[in-house]
Amino acid sequence: MIDKQNNRLGWLFASPYLIYGLIFFIGPLIWSFYLAFTNWDLIAPTYDFVGLKNFTKALASPGVQASFWVTYKFMMLFVPLVTVMSLAVAVLVQGLPKFKSLYLIGFFLPYLSSGVVSSLIAKGFLSYNSPVNNFLRNTFGLDIDWLGTPISALAIVGIILAWKFTGYYALILTSGLESIDREVYEAAAIDGVTNRQRFWRITLPLLYPALYTTLILSFGVTFGIFTEVYQLTGGGPNYATNTWQMEIYSQAFKNLQAGYASAIAIMASVVTFISIFVIRKLLEGWGKRNGWV
Repeated sequence: MIDKQNNRLGWLFASPYLIYGLIFFIGPLIWSFYLAFTNWDLIAPTYDFVGLKNFTKALASPGVQASFWVTYKFMMLFVPLVTVMSLAVAVLVQGLPKFKSLYLIGFFLPYLSSGVVSSLIAKGFLSYNSPVNNFLRNTFGLDIDWLGTPISALAIVGIILAWKFTGYYALILTSGLESIDREVYEAAAIDGVTNRQRFWRITLPLLYPALYTTLILSFGVTFGIFTEVYQLTGGGPNYATNTWQMEIYSQAFKNLQAGYASAIAIMASVVTFISIFVIRKLLEGWGKRNGWV
């Protein structure tokens, strides 16, 4: 009887989240899957079933193909950058004698800031008449179109994202560093291990659980980039920053092709699932070599 009461109580407490997920996740997911096989335009009350036409069209679309490759370009830039930055912050803060929490909060604040606001600030900072560009033109004769060049536009979005997420991941890594037994370092010091050897041979392997978490989170971020791209480049120049989310938004709300956009969303979900699965297996292989899995 007590078990049944506890079960009912558990379902009761979980019901708000379950209802929320049913209304705002499961329902739209099923509806989106259905729309992917239609030609609905968001306006007409009726629409036709078109089968796999949306999927074949998406496979041949330059925008969709660009979204696929741009995601991995962001991944190769953002993941190493944010990992190094967050690890550096965690190591520096962990070595402070006091006020660790205060410094971590300071680094965490960008994560709480609006992506729209940070993007608009960056856009103004890099505009043609900004102090930076005026200085470069007047001093070095350089006239750089930061957001109009594919490489620089990609790099700027990646740097903004790394700046935003560094503090968040540093919190996780700092917690991992705090969990490492100090006796391990003391034993290593007695054996004459250098600081470099201690970092690569002791700290990183023992930090695996925290690193695993931050790496999976950072890889996942690259499949959902939208706000910064929308505000700064709109997916350009020439699809150089056209992410999956940007392509879905453009097709659904600019071109009013909701059925086609739903098909792209399903394709993006499949690519994301397969990519994260492969990445997770690779990370688990690294953990297994260090005795974690």
